[in-house]
Amino acid sequence: MPAPAPPKSIAIAAFAGALMLSAGWLGCRQAPVEAPATEEPGQAVIYPEGAQAGKDIAAALAKAAKEKKRVLVDFGGNWCGDCQVLEIYFHDPANRGLLEQNYVLVPVNIGRYDENMDIAAKYGVPVSKGVPALAVLDASGQLVYSQRNAEFQAMRRMDSASVTAFLLQWKG
Repeated sequence: MPAPAPPKSIAIAAFAGALMLSAGWLGCRQAPVEAPATEEPGQAVIYPEGAQAGKDIAAALAKAAKEKKRVLVDFGGNWCGDCQVLEIYFHDPANRGLLEQNYVLVPVNIGRYDENMDIAAKYGVPVSKGVPALAVLDASGQLVYSQRNAEFQAMRRMDSASVTAFLLQWKG
């Protein structure tokens, strides 16, 4: 005689648990659960309020023109673990000088995938595929390169050398 089927509540709980485990492998493609921003390691407040993104990009372009650098626009959210890892890698000793010498970094907050979507679209960055996602602009604001295939959305499974390679490739 076959074993009786488990109650529906157990089956649903098992399914939900499996779904949550698989979501961890997807990177930052899903809108997050509300959590307070903190300054603990790996939970820094990287992305300012979304409303200031346009002004931040304009200021970065002016600074880049003056300093003969490129602008690196970093789309993401403070809730995103992969964005936190990218921030750590940007400040890794192998990358910090390269970043500071060649780029003006502008973090752009995408909120809960409901802020600055127009800016992401303007620079050809499909953030719906995942964040962090980067765009490189020249000092006049022209797009040099944008990540269109969620290249860094699984940053936590990458290493700092992948950021080094990116920074070297697009420094101009």
